[in-house]
Amino acid sequence: MSEGSLIETQEIDGIVEATLMCSRILDEPTIQVIGDALQAAIADREDPQMILDFSHVEHLSSSALGMLISLNNRIREAGGGLCLSAIDSRILDVFRITKLDRLLDIFESTVDARNAARG
Repeated sequence: MSEGSLIETQEIDGIVEATLMCSRILDEPTIQVIGDALQAAIADREDPQMILDFSHVEHLSSSALGMLISLNNRIREAGGGLCLSAIDSRILDVFRITKLDRLLDIFESTVDARNAARG
């Protein structure tokens, strides 16, 4: 799978908005490509702000959760913030069970995440 079929990124008002385009983020090669693309999108930025839109995602593996934690840590270390948006209720339940909803900033919609990122 190519990066273009997995993720779309754009920058709006200094905020990187990334939309995950595949419904199933389960295997290591897919997670690696997505993780690398997200890391590249914030590389060399001071105070990087990123919104990650999950509106197309139906299934997510535990390895993908690890990738999100690493991304969140890197962004916070650089003084920025990561907002997750439009997460399917079944995936959101996993975030709650694992207490990741306390670590990650999660918003119902991308508009809400955008407003928070502009903060």
